[in-house]
Amino acid sequence: MDQRDSEEDEQSSSPTRRGLLGAIGAGGAGLVLGGAAGALWSPRQEAASSDTDAPKTGADGVIDAVSMFGEHQAGIDTEMQDRMYIAAFDLTTKDVDEVIKLMKDWSSAIGYMTQGLPVGGTSGASDGNPVGVPIDTGEAVGLTASHLTVTVGFGRSLFVDAQGKDRFGLKSKLPEGLIELPHFSGDMLEKNRTGGDLVVQACADDPQVAVHAVRNLARQAFGTASVRWTQVGFGRTASTSKKQATPRNLFGFKDGTNNLKLEEKELVDKHVWVSGLTGEQKWLNGGSYLVARRIRMYIEVWDSQQLGEQELVVGRSKSVGAPLSGGEEFTQPDFKKKVDGEPAIAVDSHVALAHPDNNDGVQMLRRSYNYADGADGLGRLDAGLFFIAFVVDPRTHYVPMQSKISKNDQMQEYLRHTGSGLFAVPRGIDAAGGYLGQELFEG
Repeated sequence: MDQRDSEEDEQSSSPTRRGLLGAIGAGGAGLVLGGAAGALWSPRQEAASSDTDAPKTGADGVIDAVSMFGEHQAGIDTEMQDRMYIAAFDLTTKDVDEVIKLMKDWSSAIGYMTQGLPVGGTSGASDGNPVGVPIDTGEAVGLTASHLTVTVGFGRSLFVDAQGKDRFGLKSKLPEGLIELPHFSGDMLEKNRTGGDLVVQACADDPQVAVHAVRNLARQAFGTASVRWTQVGFGRTASTSKKQATPRNLFGFKDGTNNLKLEEKELVDKHVWVSGLTGEQKWLNGGSYLVARRIRMYIEVWDSQQLGEQELVVGRSKSVGAPLSGGEEFTQPDFKKKVDGEPAIAVDSHVALAHPDNNDGVQMLRRSYNYADGADGLGRLDAGLFFIAFVVDPRTHYVPMQSKISKNDQMQEYLRHTGSGLFAVPRGIDAAGGYLGQELFEG
């Protein structure tokens, strides 16, 4: 790369970062821990900072950053990253103003971290007052942004408690779709893996970058909210872009072949983004619903099954992911085709029960990950799928399908749902400023 190329790269990337961080400050969300004023990023500051604190570039010389600004929050129809760390929080405060401050603090922190910067700017981790507490924990210094996205959502319990009492004066703004999910057949939900007032989904190509993001938001939340549950995910089990190959889950099968893709804008608009709400519910327009389910796989039992049995349960070949009715991976399943008088794809296979053709055309945007959390004390792996899906309305796009699958799917013999959550995800932040959830709290 010659000097001219380097200068052109700097000119193309720097305005984006300056504008992004400047917009955070302009929107009143440029807040840091302790109430101190946070210095916004500038080229002069970057030049003066140490090499270890400056934003780093990826292998191709480009800062691998995803902007948090836009109509929708990043981390939904964003090209899916390799790693995930998700956390739910319980609010410990009774003061709505403290909740608003937390949302402002989080929005500011997310703005910095998604650009590969420490919270508070290039000096946030190590160049502050030696007798003061750093406003960034520092474990991501020297790492790139790794396409980090941080997506924030609100649980039903933010609006009303278990008795239906208004907690923060927001009850009238509770979206109709933010329901209590019903008990599904086979559920073995654990209290400490279920629910939450707030959720944070951090996705990145580097696990340390994702963990760093949640850790710093949890640190900012101290005194206002406490962590309820977390989950580390590795190995994405879906693709959200046509450029990505379909990955495999821990059963060894390709997962999410029919997942919505960001290139299918009309379908994403129809099945993912909330629109048309009026009155006190309109704050959710441009947002979505996040369904989270921790699904433990009984891997030892599955691994003892014959290949033909595994394929019968799934409804696809294990080798290339083609439907058992024939073709290649992306060939549409033929549920009417018969072999020796029986359906080529069993009616109680996972593919048959989950396919849009058998669910009134309903689709969802999945962002699921594999997980492995050690052993259960009985010599069995505690591993499986952390299912995440974004839908326009869980009453139409999740509950009916899951009710049917939980009762009839052959695969349920090998699964147990141990954790669950449903969250309303507000729209994104405009580049002009603001903070996540502003329309909810101030609208």
